[in-house]
Order: sequence, then C-alpha cells, then structure tokens
Amino acid sequence: MYYQIQRALMEKIHSGELSTGDPLASEEELARIYQVSRMTARQALHGLKTSGFAISQKGRGTFVTRPKLEKNIMHLRGFTEDMKHLGMAPSSKLIEQTVVKATAELAEQLKVETGEAVMRLRRLRLADGIPMALELSHIPLKQFPGLEKINFAKQSLYFVLRETFGVRVAWADEVIEALPATREESDLLTIPKKASILSISRTIMTTEETPIEVACSRYRGDRYRASIRVPTTTIE
Repeated sequence: MYYQIQRALMEKIHSGELSTGDPLASEEELARIYQVSRMTARQALHGLKTSGFAISQKGRGTFVTRPKLEKNIMHLRGFTEDMKHLGMAPSSKLIEQTVVKATAELAEQLKVETGEAVMRLRRLRLADGIPMALELSHIPLKQFPGLEKINFAKQSLYFVLRETFGVRVAWADEVIEALPATREESDLLTIPKKASILSISRTIMTTEETPIEVACSRYRGDRYRASIRVPTTTIE
C-alpha cells in the first residue's frame, strides 16, 4: 500500500500537478485520503525522500524537491558536458572576465612568473535556466593569446581550449569540501544564507604536464552530491 501511495504522488510530480517547493500532504492527511495507517503513510513519504523527490523541514512539513545530480569526481568533465550528459540545457551568466596579474600563489600553481597576465573568468552556471554553480577560473594568457577576447557567456571554455588551441587534458588535482555559502553565493544560487555548498578546487594539467587552469567551482548542496567508484585494490 505504501508503494502505491508513493507511485500516486510520483505521478503527480511527473505530470506537473505537484511542482518543486509545493507542500505534500502530512502523514495524517495521507492516511485519511488513502484509508491506511499512519505507519503506511510515513513509509510512502520516506520512500519519496530517499529517492530525492521530497524533503522534510522541521516545523514546516514535507515539500516536493528534485533528486540531486550526481557529480562523478572520477570523470573530468566541464559543466557544459556534464549537463548535456544529464539531458539538461546548459547556459552561463558572465559575472567577470578580466585580465589580472598573477599573484605569487597563482603563479606557482600555473607555473608562470609572478605578475604575468592571467584571465580571470567568473560565471554563474545554469541548467534548464536554474542556477546550479558558481565557477571561478584563472588561465595563463601566455599560452593562449587572444583567449580574453572570447565571450564565455556563450562559449564553453574547454571546447575553445580543445578546438582552438589544441589542448589535450590529461588529469587534474582536486580538493573537495563542504562549505557554507557566502551571502553573495546564496543570492546568485538562490539558496538560503549559509546553506551547504559542494566546493571543488582544481588544477588542470595537459598531457605535457603543463597546468592550464586553476579553478574553483561552488555547487549548490541541495542539487548536487559527489560520487566515486573505489577500486577493490584499495580494500585490505
């Protein structure tokens, strides 16, 4: 019975009768509507929550949400490719695209001289029109002359690096953290203040062992979770 209730609620979500943010009936209401016990109604709501289609807020009730997107950290893909792979339409809002001088720390990461010209690129990344992530990238211009003139509100950075400059990415060092969103991040990502975000800092290397980008991506925690497949050889 609980599965039948769960399926009925899922059909309402898929049909659009229930949208993201809409409240779901309480256990008592579901028990009365479907003439089942509260325990059965509770199991139905629990099934929706574990599958990612509902979330409970203390003192407020249970609301419709969307399942979290899997960010497979074992696959090095840009946001554009990630969203297309998930069947969503990617887009970007350009926040900043400037040329700056490399600080000592940035110069060390990119293996360039301190003060060398670097493109600073900051974008709000969207999927199906919904803000998903904030990305900040630094790319050395000595390797990619003219890169700063390209409009990256409409172009994929990695596509341009690959197709225009012949870059072949080999690997990346990444650091993953769970952090509270800043006020600006909350506003841009349309999430509550200090909500959890998935922060991934990375340095991307070419097949020639040359760093081409130092970047930090901040993904909204209510829409993303990181996943990894661990080889059995690591288990002793």
